[in-house]
Amino acid sequence: MHLSTGKVPHPLDPLAPQEIDEVRRILVAEGLLTDTVRVAYLGLEEPPKGEVLTYGPETPVERRARAFLLDLATEAAEDVIVSISGGTVEARRPIDPVTDGQVPMLDEEHALVRRVLREDAQWAEALRRRGIEDPATVYLAALSAGHFGLAKEEGRRVARVLAHRMPTPESLPWAHPVDGLVAYVDLVKGAVMEIVDTGPQPIPEEPGDYHHGPHRTTQRPIHITQPEGPSFTVDGPLVTWEKWSLRLGYDMREGLTLHQIGFEDGGRVRPIVYRASVAEMLVPYGDPSPIRFWQNYFDTGEYQLGKLANSLELGCDCLGEITYFDAVVTDGAGVPKVITNAICMHEEDYGVLWKHTDPANGSRETRRQRRLVISFFVTVGNYDYGFYWYLYLDGTIELEVKATGIVFTGAYDARAAPYGSEVAPGLAAPYHQHLFSARLDMTVDGVANAVDEVEAAPHPVSAENPYGNAFGRTAKRLRTEREARRDADLAKERTWHVVNPGVRNRLGRPVGYALHPEGRPTLMASPEAAIAKRAEFATRHLWVTRYHPAERYPAGDLVNQHPGGAGLPAYTGADRDIDGQDIVLWHTFGLTHFPRTEDWPIMPVDTCGFVLKPVGFFDRNPTLDVPPSAAAEHPCH
Repeated sequence: MHLSTGKVPHPLDPLAPQEIDEVRRILVAEGLLTDTVRVAYLGLEEPPKGEVLTYGPETPVERRARAFLLDLATEAAEDVIVSISGGTVEARRPIDPVTDGQVPMLDEEHALVRRVLREDAQWAEALRRRGIEDPATVYLAALSAGHFGLAKEEGRRVARVLAHRMPTPESLPWAHPVDGLVAYVDLVKGAVMEIVDTGPQPIPEEPGDYHHGPHRTTQRPIHITQPEGPSFTVDGPLVTWEKWSLRLGYDMREGLTLHQIGFEDGGRVRPIVYRASVAEMLVPYGDPSPIRFWQNYFDTGEYQLGKLANSLELGCDCLGEITYFDAVVTDGAGVPKVITNAICMHEEDYGVLWKHTDPANGSRETRRQRRLVISFFVTVGNYDYGFYWYLYLDGTIELEVKATGIVFTGAYDARAAPYGSEVAPGLAAPYHQHLFSARLDMTVDGVANAVDEVEAAPHPVSAENPYGNAFGRTAKRLRTEREARRDADLAKERTWHVVNPGVRNRLGRPVGYALHPEGRPTLMASPEAAIAKRAEFATRHLWVTRYHPAERYPAGDLVNQHPGGAGLPAYTGADRDIDGQDIVLWHTFGLTHFPRTEDWPIMPVDTCGFVLKPVGFFDRNPTLDVPPSAAAEHPCH
């Protein structure tokens, strides 16, 4: 199923293939897309929120696209806005590689690196010193270079390259790292800039090929059926389920996006979240060696995880009564590419919703919870990530990220021991983190929202509390952007309530939704580290900004080789008022991974995420009308 109605597009509909073709035609006609120019990014330029909220069926829709272009002949890059409706280029801005950074990595650059290094004599000699005669038996990973203020790299488009030996073409290479060796490659000139060789280290020999079996024979089939079909309805990207409604979107950078999430209550749909996405993802490593000190990957801004989505398969990735949606991205020539079954949607039982057996009147009532699941999976090199958005019957919204795949590897010795785990004989997996930034553009019963930081607070012994058992909670209004740079504190049960001061529930209190953080560590790198400057968003669990349509990404528009300071630190530098304003929450969450032996040769899923729960948003439990289970053999009421 396509994320398009096939009719007049809604302002938030992702670009359709024919629209991408039109953007390409316009760029070619304007002389901006030639044989030497590559399209690094192409996506919908969403209209400002105010225009979308006043949109009606008769409102003209102005469709625009944004593109990052790189000319491989001149090394010039541009940020371009194209009017699809008007057939023109509306705006062009040159990208300065020194101050702005580089456009995201291109698919073809991985093949370029392999060709360049397999023809390089110095690289071949380094492999021979390690007993490898044929460079073709080595798998090369072209990785984003970061930014470390190195003069020889200033303004140049660079990749850093690590190697793993492949004993056979069918082998998985990660078990055999070729350590003590890294190459720096100029991606535009197609030339080796430098090879760092700290000396040969033993290449681990034990294979990591987990995909050949044998398989256990004890499992009986599990069948999940909905004989009458699912409870949701779909009209292009518009989804309604139970009392929920929302629009699905997709972007080749962010992947799945959710728009205009609302809940029907009292005969109207009450808005909650205008736009939700994972706007950035960072994987920083903790090995300070000359070979690996630079390993810090922005999987969204540098690699564009949306274009790396898997085509999902029934019975493997999704189980039950599944509805799939295709996603459309572009290749380097600006040609649309369809990822079939990129998004999976289904509903599932989730245990008991509420239950009570009353001793006074003998009544017994049970209702079952169910949730709508909207997910997609991406593969970024050695790791795989699943992003699962859940909507529950009681108004709860949850995001769960599932991390799996293969840990990155090196040789394990005394030098590596403080910074990594030995997961197999002589095989190290460096310590690292997976940090995500969720961008939550809130509209809790309207755009005028505010944020209260709410904490549990014990009361001291006093005349009012003579036995010391009293406790309560405190609420502090976060009034400006700088004040709203906050950290989680699980010892105080700290949550952040997004409230609408102008809308009251029946008890006279502001309606709201609470962000419940997991409160795991933020960025572990030193504040003086280069990565801390480039990923300052990851140093805090919460940021709150005044809405601005151009403020889309927590580390800035261009992340690849950016020197730092862009994104949230720049957005919040003005310290704008956020009390009763149109606001956006940015929430950092994730995993700090000290790999286990059980994570090798493939890592079982580990999870992280957050929850948004209604707090005073409804006047009472919104699930009192959920019926008893119709499929129960015995009545549960």
